[in-house]
Amino acid sequence: MAKQKSDLLQGTLDVLILKTLELEPMHGWGITQRIQQISESVLQVNQGSLYPALHRLEEQELVRSRWGPSENNRQAKYYELTRQGRKRLTSETENWQRLSGAVDRILGTA
Repeated sequence: MAKQKSDLLQGTLDVLILKTLELEPMHGWGITQRIQQISESVLQVNQGSLYPALHRLEEQELVRSRWGPSENNRQAKYYELTRQGRKRLTSETENWQRLSGAVDRILGTA
């Protein structure tokens, strides 16, 4: 059976972006590639969803951005987590684990 691609809900995309930026600053294309790679291509993030999410996260002061050279020496906007973003990532991760555990329990019942 071929792998299905899944659309992401807004809140889910936000937490995936925060998680992706946890280790290092990245530009938008890198974020989409990392999410696709780690999810084994199950999750695909299009630019029409990514950049509004990054803008929203920046407005909430969960990420900050700066311009810098990309791998091919073009200027790219790099995003990184703020201290507030790290705190939000921790709380959202805990909430996601609690919620997904509850869904798993329900799906596991006969």
